[in-house]
Amino acid sequence: MDPQGNAIGGGARIDGPSVQARDVHGGIHLHTTPVPPPARPPVPRQLLPVSAHFTDRKRDLAALDELAAAAPLIVVSGPAGVGKTALVSRWLRGTAGGEGGGDRFPDGHLYADLRGHSPDGPAPPTEVLGQFLRALGVGQVPAELAEQTALWRSVTAGLRLAVMLDNAYTAAQARPLLPGGEGSLAVVTSRARLTGLRTDGAVFHQLGLLDREAAVELLTRGIGRERFERDEAAAGKVAELCGGLPLAVCLASARLASRPRQPVRAMADALARDQTRLAVLTIEGETAVQSALDGSYAVLDEEAARLYRRLGLLPMPVFDTCVAAAACAVSPEEADRALDALVEANLLEDIGPDTFRFHDLVRLHARERATADETEQTREETLRRVVDWHLATATEAQRRLTPAQAVLEREHVPPGLPVPFDDDAGALAWLDAHRTGLMAAARCAAEHGWDGRAWQLVDAMWPLFLRMRPYDLWIEAHELGLSAARRAGHPAAERQMLNSGAIGLRGAGRTADAISWYERSLAAARAAGDARDEGQALHGLGGCCRDAGRPREAVRYLEAAIEVWERCGYPRGVALSRIILGEIALDAAPGSDPGAAPGPDLGAGGGTDPDAGPDADLGARPDDAPGPASGARAAERAVRYFERAHAGLLAVGDPYGAAPAQAFLGYAHALAGAYETGQAELERAQRTFAEAGARHWQARALELSGRAAQAHGDPETARRRYEASLALYTAAAGSRDADRLRQRLDGLGQAGD
Repeated sequence: MDPQGNAIGGGARIDGPSVQARDVHGGIHLHTTPVPPPARPPVPRQLLPVSAHFTDRKRDLAALDELAAAAPLIVVSGPAGVGKTALVSRWLRGTAGGEGGGDRFPDGHLYADLRGHSPDGPAPPTEVLGQFLRALGVGQVPAELAEQTALWRSVTAGLRLAVMLDNAYTAAQARPLLPGGEGSLAVVTSRARLTGLRTDGAVFHQLGLLDREAAVELLTRGIGRERFERDEAAAGKVAELCGGLPLAVCLASARLASRPRQPVRAMADALARDQTRLAVLTIEGETAVQSALDGSYAVLDEEAARLYRRLGLLPMPVFDTCVAAAACAVSPEEADRALDALVEANLLEDIGPDTFRFHDLVRLHARERATADETEQTREETLRRVVDWHLATATEAQRRLTPAQAVLEREHVPPGLPVPFDDDAGALAWLDAHRTGLMAAARCAAEHGWDGRAWQLVDAMWPLFLRMRPYDLWIEAHELGLSAARRAGHPAAERQMLNSGAIGLRGAGRTADAISWYERSLAAARAAGDARDEGQALHGLGGCCRDAGRPREAVRYLEAAIEVWERCGYPRGVALSRIILGEIALDAAPGSDPGAAPGPDLGAGGGTDPDAGPDADLGARPDDAPGPASGARAAERAVRYFERAHAGLLAVGDPYGAAPAQAFLGYAHALAGAYETGQAELERAQRTFAEAGARHWQARALELSGRAAQAHGDPETARRRYEASLALYTAAAGSRDADRLRQRLDGLGQAGD
């Protein structure tokens, strides 16, 4: 029997619990086909490794133990290079169970470098919140800081996390990054005291310099006990002249280690020659680091010294071997050897698999050496090569993942380095992992007047925006790209930026801004006589009007887009407009939900095959006969729209673009009465999204499946699908998708009461 008490034909398949009762006739057996839950990301374990040379600090470690018992927020402050990061990393690893024993924070350990004193300025909270939320499995991060903060606190409210916020600049920078709930611990390090966090319940620990004994022990670990014992007095003098600053001691020991035949006395004499700088050491420590860095730099071999200087010019805070190779115009193998030398000399931090960064002061020193030792032409060529490597690699990813979008020219000179991926999943993973570096490269290009490279980088990042949907980055990038395209005098690129940027604005819920961008694009396309861009702008305006609750206006725009695209022979665009027309038709179908999230807006793309023909047979206006009697016809009309859209996108070789049409087709079939057929289509679409790494659309397909089950009278299946969808969205207050899913779940609960 179905949920309404009607008999179901033999062999029928349903979702949800099934019962075989003796009074049921006809040999009916109903079985549940379980939907596997979405894959959960691994629990993040991001705490930095601790150097084997970590020395002393027993009193500081004990003090942190006491503070942690008193409050969930600790601020550790002290001068540059004093060892704040090393201390907190060591303590958190012990506290979090990273070195044996139970884990106090089973939901993860998060780390972020806030770059408080970076030459390029501190990291914006939106960047760090995006990293944290994605690490916890959030598939769609809101664009605005207020929404991100609300989402972050909601997601972490019931979790037990250890969060390390390293190198904060101000209390205001750190405050939005504090987790919600009482089970988590946040530790902030900063050169400033950050007393403003007292209002957030923070407790404070000021980290001082190493005493002489600890500094000598740290030096001894770096140079070896035998060498220390040959000249203990000189070793003590070196430690003393380093002023107890761990960074300075480590750099001095690295220099000595690189010159095993040099007496320790020579290092002591070299440091003693600049007493003025060393006097400042006891206050801030800046000058001792400068002196030690100068000495460490002086003993580098030519390849390592060149790489050191050129890495100091990079606009991105972290980098990998390929970036280093591009900076020096060498092979990855040569770059790898030079990187190893810099890591060995404690001039570069190895923070993960093929991931490196400078300490802020070391990076500044490297940049100063580049200014002094490299010509202006060499410095500019270095940056251009790094920008070109990012552009070339992103372009390869774009051509692999979204070839229909890669239609505008590229002006970069390929750096001759191997492409670091060989399949679609690898290409998307590379874009995701390098999103910060790509954006830094785009900013760098714009700042240097390389406007063509700037907008091309934004355009090449399209697969990242389309599949991962980082709306804050999406919008910022297209604002930059739009300005660059205008300065470059490239009307086609300007229209591309307007259209692609408007899609991000629409997805972020900024419908009015999206309409403004589309209207500007429409005027520009008509002035240029570009029919394809004209259709894209009309299509976008149709989607925005649907979002704004103006379906008649939306249909007019979409029909106009189809007419323009059919006239110029662009079947892919015709198919995309039919998807939105199908959604509008569904809004009038029984059991549908006009408040659903915006449909697909996949952007301009390639394709020149003629389309199948006009839409007159579909009844193009879904609201031309309002009323209950039109509901069933609306679902059937939607089925025809989605069938033609799906077939059209497959015909032009766009299986990813066809998957949303397939998902909506499945939902429309279910509402039109073909429930099993509809669920099968939805499952096939979800598999396509999973293979493409498109978490947002995986969640959408599950949501549509739940809506179909709810309309079919199967609340238990609906609940499972909604919960799986919500797990993929992993969102809360401020996220329209999460709010909608929670409302659906609440509605199911009320219906069952």
